[in-house]
Amino acid sequence: MTVVSQSRVGPLGYWVGCFHKYTTFEGRARRAEFWWYTLFNAILYFVVAMVGVLISYATETPVVTGVLIVLYLLAVLVPSLAVTCRRLHDAGLSGWWQLLGIIPGGSIAVLVMTILPGNPGTNRYGADPRLIG
Repeated sequence: MTVVSQSRVGPLGYWVGCFHKYTTFEGRARRAEFWWYTLFNAILYFVVAMVGVLISYATETPVVTGVLIVLYLLAVLVPSLAVTCRRLHDAGLSGWWQLLGIIPGGSIAVLVMTILPGNPGTNRYGADPRLIG
């Protein structure tokens, strides 16, 4: 087995890959895949919000910002849930743990779980995503 080079995929490749696996809740996701996806989503969220603010300011219609943000969040909801589920699987945890995010303070626990290193080798959720073999 050999280790996969991150340069083979690239940061943007991880983000695009999450949309290719839009509804894949099985398997495992590396920390790099999860965190690059999260970073690009944060940047795009900021861009969408700024565009919405500029359009709202120019048209004097404040609802535009909210509509754009809601549309963006709806577009990334399912892939975000899927990649978080796969990331938790990599750490040997059930994807259902992300439901902690709906209670106050629970999102901190989910954050900690996504930071945990993945289980080396195969676990009950599949093969180690860092290895090809």
